[in-house]
Amino acid sequence: MLRRELRAFLDAAKTLDRQTVVVLTLAPMLAILQYHLGDRSLGAQVVERWGLAPEWEGLMGWGWWFGMQGVLGFLIPVAVLKLGFRQPWSAMGLGAGDIRFAGTLALLYLPLVAVGTWVLSARPDFQANYPHYGPAAQDWELFWAYQALFLFYWMGWEYLWRGFTLFGTRHALGFWAVFVQMIPFAVMHASKPWPEALLSVVGGVALGALCWRAGAFWIAVPIHSAQMLLLDLFCTLRIRTGATGYGLSALLKAFGG
Repeated sequence: MLRRELRAFLDAAKTLDRQTVVVLTLAPMLAILQYHLGDRSLGAQVVERWGLAPEWEGLMGWGWWFGMQGVLGFLIPVAVLKLGFRQPWSAMGLGAGDIRFAGTLALLYLPLVAVGTWVLSARPDFQANYPHYGPAAQDWELFWAYQALFLFYWMGWEYLWRGFTLFGTRHALGFWAVFVQMIPFAVMHASKPWPEALLSVVGGVALGALCWRAGAFWIAVPIHSAQMLLLDLFCTLRIRTGATGYGLSALLKAFGG
């Protein structure tokens, strides 16, 4: 019986696509490594010898986290697909894609993001979480340095799911790859405020479908980063000014009008 089961298992394994197996196995491993190797306290230990002011040491801890995401989510997956499987850039989601289509949708989407993040920023639980690096809400220099470092994170985060996982499996899974890449993306939002956690399911599918249609992962970076930038900005303005509510008066107060 054991020989029969083993034979059946091996026969089934032979039907698997090797690249898809590697991608779907490596992607969660890289996410786990990011959680441990990208630990901000580890980053703080690395840079504490530089003699930075305490607030900048904290920022560099976040910079370590962002940088490790860039390495583990972008550089390593790109190397796997390019060097390991000899994939062309376009098949990896790194081609130009349909720039006009993607850009048009991004321009249409951003006003909706601005409205949505403004509303969400009024919630105390969002103001308690954004910006993630709390001192950035009190110092504009820290705020913009934090946002610049955040771009390394977005490159790695978006490519791991909307590039590596999506484009690395679409030849085997077809359009189902859009939903496959959404699952770990949504699960990793479980600790976020629940409206954001639930929206990550819809957002994960939408971003995946957009990248699929555009033929490249790039468009996900400005869309997602702009969403976080606006949320951080609105929460910061509310924290600094005490603006509450959603109307014009709250908006004018937040922006000092």
